[in-house]
Amino acid sequence: MDKKLDVITIGRSSVDLYGAQVGGRLEDMGSFRKYIGGSPTNIACGASRLGLRSAVITRVGDEHMGRFIREQLAREGVDTRGVATDPERLTALVILGIRDESQFPLIFYRENCADMALSEEDIDEGFIAESRSVVATGTHLSNPQTEGAVMKALELARRNGVKTALDIDYRPNLWGVAGHGDGESRFVESGKVTEKLQSTLHLFDLIVGTEEEFHIAGGSTDTIRALRAVRELTAATLICKRGAKGAVAIQCDVPSDLDQAQSGPGFPIEVFNVLGAGDGFFAGLLKGWLDGEAWPKALEYANACGAFAVSRHGCTPAYPSLEELRFFLGRGVKRPDLRNDEELEQLHWSTNRKGDWSTMRVFAFDHRMQLEQMEGYTLEKGGAFKKLCLEAAQKVQAGRPGYGILCDNRIGRSALHAAAGTGLWVGRPCEWPGSRPLTLEPELGLDCGGLEEWARDNVVKVLCFCHPDDAPDFRTRQEEMVKRLYQSSRRNGLEFLLEIIPSKVGPVDDDTTAILIRQFYRIGVYPDWWKLEPMKTAAAWKNAIEAIEAHDRHTRGIVVLGLDAPEAELAASFEVAAAYDLVKGFAVGRTIFGDIARSWLKGAVGNVGAVSEMAHRFERLCNIWDSARKAAKEN
Repeated sequence: MDKKLDVITIGRSSVDLYGAQVGGRLEDMGSFRKYIGGSPTNIACGASRLGLRSAVITRVGDEHMGRFIREQLAREGVDTRGVATDPERLTALVILGIRDESQFPLIFYRENCADMALSEEDIDEGFIAESRSVVATGTHLSNPQTEGAVMKALELARRNGVKTALDIDYRPNLWGVAGHGDGESRFVESGKVTEKLQSTLHLFDLIVGTEEEFHIAGGSTDTIRALRAVRELTAATLICKRGAKGAVAIQCDVPSDLDQAQSGPGFPIEVFNVLGAGDGFFAGLLKGWLDGEAWPKALEYANACGAFAVSRHGCTPAYPSLEELRFFLGRGVKRPDLRNDEELEQLHWSTNRKGDWSTMRVFAFDHRMQLEQMEGYTLEKGGAFKKLCLEAAQKVQAGRPGYGILCDNRIGRSALHAAAGTGLWVGRPCEWPGSRPLTLEPELGLDCGGLEEWARDNVVKVLCFCHPDDAPDFRTRQEEMVKRLYQSSRRNGLEFLLEIIPSKVGPVDDDTTAILIRQFYRIGVYPDWWKLEPMKTAAAWKNAIEAIEAHDRHTRGIVVLGLDAPEAELAASFEVAAAYDLVKGFAVGRTIFGDIARSWLKGAVGNVGAVSEMAHRFERLCNIWDSARKAAKEN
């Protein structure tokens, strides 16, 4: 029978609050980054990034952190049917940090947490039978109720011909054999833990652990003796992780020297953060195991995925995409601190972005200067009008994907904040209106540090009036400003849209836009989005697209701006642009709201009329774009 899933993991899910400062005590951390966490959850996400169809069985709380986990799993492409919402318990929380290359302090907040309420009732045989494999983690064997859920899942898996795997995942304090302050402890001897683990080992086809984890599973601090004790209880393939020495696979008898076992190549990587590295390793191992690769190749995948995790901040965010993994294995290590390998980091960023924005119908009402110059304008009225613009955009969107807005924070703050969580793509401008040379809004600060306050679903948008004929010093000044903003965007996990309008500076031809695009790539700016003015010839479009694709095959794409053009002119430009797949849609503003804003500010039209007319115009442009795209695909 065809399987809908490759792997189901079962057990812990949490929100990880990672200290943003590196090299200090957890006591001294001043800010934290929020990630999804918990070994089974991390493994499911890592497997999904490698192209496996993954799911997780767990519980989350009925609150903001539980919803975050559920939404983040969906963004990662993980099936969430097995994620139950617990109405009584809070989602688990972990606070952790990076002290140095050997100390990684962490505190588990798991007292009566949601995932520890997982029960046999949460295990559905039909769901288990959909998968090729089930992965259990040792922590959920530490409690009778969660153990019951895990054992039921394993029994159903074996009944339905589903492969089974164990990540020993030994955390002494989660078994009650170490204190709350010993979260980073990886080994404390315990006969009780050993006995419990050994009672389950016969249920697995694959068992994965560090040497210390096999010590607890085998009841001995001698690695070979421990592995042989495990072998007496199970025929599973044993994968022993050996830190800097890589890992080995043992299919039959345990050799007297682990160097005699099957192994895969390791990687000379700087140890920056070991937390979550084992989960990344397991995801890579699953890719090889389920694809039927020989153990040396599967271990190569696993070691590489572990190397990525060791070199980056966070757990799930560090794991590679399949394309990134293949690139790394083909190219090799250029520098041991992978997080500072610019080529690799760009590929990591661009192949792990979330969300489908293959169609972009954007109502741009981020205009400031144009609105401020209208008769009757006040800051209060401007803000109220932009709320009407948002209302019009949502009326057209109607909960469907592929719609967005451009909205500023200075006049449109209320609309900008109200747009969060609506499903709209939200772009937010940074440039001071009309500035040349480029100047940024004061709220960003000289170092662009203001981006730290932005909502993470906002896209950084900057308009640069530039031209290939700009004087070298002037060009350098503008490029440095764009690059500073771009780098700050990356540091803050925000997508970046670069808008260029050369026609407002000087004459343009078929090469003008392409030249500018290449100039920005040359200084190391890789926009997620390009916003370009309509180009009149096929040659100009072809040159621009070739310039983008030559430097970045994974760009989100291009949106066409409107420049206050009448609808007929926009329709003509859409017809040309829609012929190119890299052009994802449009971002149009004044054509939709310009004369309505003037009338509304004078009191000649009310709120209802303004929203209705703007929605009508926006929807008409959406239909024109959709028709142009359809016609282009048919021709």
